[in-house]
Amino acid sequence: MILSMLAVGAVGAGAYVLIPHDTKGDRILPIDYSSSLASARRAAPYQLLGPADLPAGWKATSVEYKKDPAGHAVWHLGFETPSRQYAAIEQSDGARADVLKATVPGGQADGESKLGAQDWQRLQGERYRALTVQTGKATTVVTGTASYDELGVLAQSLK
Repeated sequence: MILSMLAVGAVGAGAYVLIPHDTKGDRILPIDYSSSLASARRAAPYQLLGPADLPAGWKATSVEYKKDPAGHAVWHLGFETPSRQYAAIEQSDGARADVLKATVPGGQADGESKLGAQDWQRLQGERYRALTVQTGKATTVVTGTASYDELGVLAQSLK
């Protein structure tokens, strides 16, 4: 019985050594969102915003443009930040209170950030923090687990 266990252990150890392992630990695959952004801009009933010239280290991870059940146009673009946190752009022409409730659960006012010529309201939620501004007919929210500084970098890149 001991010899059988040693044989099984040797086969298991050999398999472990011979099977390639991911040494980076980076399992997030960046996506190209440029065509999705162009399509969404043509379809959106408001000025849809996307990042321009983000600094190195930002990886787009998710993109979606859809109509919600109430018929509102919803834009989402998610990123991994240089500090490996989550950040996203959320835009909708739905009611501002509903957009904020959906994107920053438990969000409470946390001051303001002046980014360029615009004042962005800061929100701190249960899990996410956010910067938000009204842009024409849409509510724009830059949200995530990233710091307000990183969220500010993303917000300032929006065009």
